[in-house]
Amino acid sequence: MSFKLGDYVLVLDEDLSGTITQINRRTITIETEDGFSLDFQDVELVKSEKEKPLTGLFSKSSISAVISEKEQPKRRQQVTKRAKDRYEPTMEVDLHIHQLIKSSRGMSNFDMLTLQLDTARHKLEFAISKRIQKIVFIHGVGEGVLKTELEYLFGRYNNLKYYDANYQKYGLGATEVYIFQNVPTN
Repeated sequence: MSFKLGDYVLVLDEDLSGTITQINRRTITIETEDGFSLDFQDVELVKSEKEKPLTGLFSKSSISAVISEKEQPKRRQQVTKRAKDRYEPTMEVDLHIHQLIKSSRGMSNFDMLTLQLDTARHKLEFAISKRIQKIVFIHGVGEGVLKTELEYLFGRYNNLKYYDANYQKYGLGATEVYIFQNVPTN
């Protein structure tokens, strides 16, 4: 095949093309679209019928139309809960005295315990009325007086069960209450 200066050629077995800038016997120098000058043997080149293919194939506006057509609209990512997290309590009640009032100055231990138990009873009644299934009462470790009183309080309800809360999350100082929803109340 005879080549002449200015011919647009494709390189066989490679994704290269360019315009012939120099011919020296069987060695032909081409300049790629990126501006590189490369030497090839004439048997490695093929003359292209079209002058610089793909140039002007798309206008700028049609390129953006093609891209937007090909791109899928992004789906709103749904928040997935791990199976373990689905069973986490929906309500936590911290019964530490400093969480309930600003200052316990002047209060006896009996007064503080009464306030904590009243708070626990009100939160439990609230959860039952709002059909909240699980509550964690954080009572702390201490001497165990509040925990014992809470167990006595929970024992007066026939539509719930209680047990130690998740040790990894709360340690020994919390009790989880599960409220059965379909039990008729008296």
